[in-house]
Amino acid sequence: MLDPLADEDVQVDQDDPGLLFTAAYNSFAGPVFGYLRARGVDDPEAVTQDVFLALYPRLDSLQGGLQGARTLLFSIAHARMVDHYRKRERRPDSTPYESELDARRAPSAEDQAFGRASGVGVTELLEGLADDYREVLALRVVADLSVEETAAIMGKSQGAVKQLQRRALSALKKRAHRTNGTS
Repeated sequence: MLDPLADEDVQVDQDDPGLLFTAAYNSFAGPVFGYLRARGVDDPEAVTQDVFLALYPRLDSLQGGLQGARTLLFSIAHARMVDHYRKRERRPDSTPYESELDARRAPSAEDQAFGRASGVGVTELLEGLADDYREVLALRVVADLSVEETAAIMGKSQGAVKQLQRRALSALKKRAHRTNGTS
C-alpha cells in the first residue's frame, strides 16, 4: 500500500481518490496556505480548506496524478484569491491594526522566530509592489510552481512570467535595501 505521506515524486494510484486526496493535501496544503497568505487573503486557513474541498469532487476526472492535482489546486487557489478581492471591494473598509496603540511589551512570536527586531516582514515588503509582481512572486516562490504552471494561472506567456519574475525580484531587492538602510 502506498504511504500518502511519501514524497510527491512517487506515483499515486489515481483509482483511489481518497489516497490521491491525502497525498495532495500532505504535499500541497502548506504551499497553498503560503500562497494565499502572501497574496493577502484575510483567512488563508479557511480558504486553503475551501480549495481542498473544491478539489475532491474533481479527482475522478483529474489527469496527471499528484502533479495534475498540484496544478489544479493552485488554479483553484488563484480563483479563490480573486474572489476574495472582489468580495473585499464590495465591503466597507475595516479599521487597520495600529501597533503604536498596542500596549503589549512582548515581541510577536513571528518576530522572535525570524529574529527580526524591526518587524518588517515579507508581507510588508510585498505590499508596495505592483499586483503582477506580487502575483508572480507568490506563485513562483511561495507556491513553488513552474513557469509553465504560473503562466497558465496568470494567463500570460512563459516569457512574460520570466520577465515579471525578474523585475519583481529586482524591485523587491531595492525595497529590502531601502528598508534595511543599505544601498
